[in-house]
Amino acid sequence: MNYATQHHIGSYQSARTETTTAVVPTIGRVRQLDAETQRCKRGAQRQTEIRTYNDATNGILKCTFLPKLKTAPSVQVCKKTAKLERDFYKSLSQLAEHYSIEPMQTQLYGYPYNMALAMCDIETKLKRTHKNWDSLRLVQDSNKTFFVNEERYNTGTTLYYIPIVPLFKMLHDPKRKKTAQLLLSVCSYLYHIADIPYYRQENTYLYWMYEMMNDWVEQDDETDETEICKSELRQAEEVGDSIEQKLFNRINLQVFEKRLNSFKSLDAFDQECEKVAFDAFTLFTEYPTAGIFRNAPISEQDPDNDNDDYDYETIGMQKYISFIADTKGWLYENLSDSINNEFNEYGAMEEPTICKHFDASEITAGSLDFENRLFPLLNDLCGLLYEYKTE
Repeated sequence: MNYATQHHIGSYQSARTETTTAVVPTIGRVRQLDAETQRCKRGAQRQTEIRTYNDATNGILKCTFLPKLKTAPSVQVCKKTAKLERDFYKSLSQLAEHYSIEPMQTQLYGYPYNMALAMCDIETKLKRTHKNWDSLRLVQDSNKTFFVNEERYNTGTTLYYIPIVPLFKMLHDPKRKKTAQLLLSVCSYLYHIADIPYYRQENTYLYWMYEMMNDWVEQDDETDETEICKSELRQAEEVGDSIEQKLFNRINLQVFEKRLNSFKSLDAFDQECEKVAFDAFTLFTEYPTAGIFRNAPISEQDPDNDNDDYDYETIGMQKYISFIADTKGWLYENLSDSINNEFNEYGAMEEPTICKHFDASEITAGSLDFENRLFPLLNDLCGLLYEYKTE
């Protein structure tokens, strides 16, 4: 089960802007005709037959037509076309070699059909063989023509919010204490190495969302739900600070392997937690410095970016990936409603992306293998913490 998808980002579909649904007017009752429709009576007299004049039959033979003028392309146009095709196939060869694809031989066809057929063929093969393939563009600058291929990890419009209140409760559960310590190492890896934002840090998106919720509660009139919300806000603050102190202690990373090797599963829940811990430790070993924003768009990586228009139009990765207090309760329902309402105003969603230029220069290194494994790990961890119940 895809647990993290329990918290979808509103009605957001493939990063398109929301459009107004048209209302079809109600169709009224069909009125009956006043009288039965009558047919026209057939007349006895037939229509007069009309014939063309005899001399019109051969009229076209008397016309003369000028021959179609076929202009030969200029030498300059021929040279430009030849260079375009040469650059095209050189870039195509580099791209095919990089992705281990055998392209269709299209040089025998005439221009521009040969290039159109080659692009259609390579796009089909890229889509079939590379799950992260997103788009292929042919770019032409003043000097040469080359391909730009884009790889993208599809996050599926999912809120990757890792709840820490269940982890706090698990640490105080004698039956699950060992399990909680194992997951504490997992979360410490996500906190220090994968660089998942923590909602108690002032520079994070959720920190200000919680502050906004607190202001609303303080300003609203007292109701039966007010005290519940205040209690959950206090819990979010106190538990958040307590767990962050534990995550901050790097001893959890140093004993990660030891905890994993000595762990003994008691039931199916423990087995699933052990698998998540094993996957996290494997990522930690293979990618000891990789963070979740390593392939984020430039605006995510550059804190000094002041492109307000771009920020307004897109959902940044730091907004839908984070530690959170809890994903249950009155507070989260109101918090998620506010987040959904905000996200519905955006037109696009930032996701891990790699652009590779095949212009005879050195190809950009890197892949989305880390993201292909980290995001499912986050999904499984969110699901386990969401399902945890104290006995």
